[in-house]
Amino acid sequence: MYRVALNTAITLYRKKKRRITTQEFDSIEFKIKAEEYDDTEEQRLKLLYNAVKELNDIEKALVFLYLEDKNYKEISETMGISEVNARVKMNRIKTKLKTILNP
Repeated sequence: MYRVALNTAITLYRKKKRRITTQEFDSIEFKIKAEEYDDTEEQRLKLLYNAVKELNDIEKALVFLYLEDKNYKEISETMGISEVNARVKMNRIKTKLKTILNP
């Protein structure tokens, strides 16, 4: 008796799994959330890139590698400097950017 019930359950499960459920296109409600455009982040990025333009070429390269989420070991290998020097330069660049952005 147990075996018959188990086989019946497995058979129903397999049939249900093969069947494709469909819905009428008219019955589907699209839930698109309308959001107002907020350009504050875009403005902040423009300010950051304008501040980066004021840096020299080596500092720009360090900043862009840092923004690409490279770790200091990869940055130091790419730039040909030591890892400690990359960290020190990056901290100095960060303070320089802070003074440029907040005079």
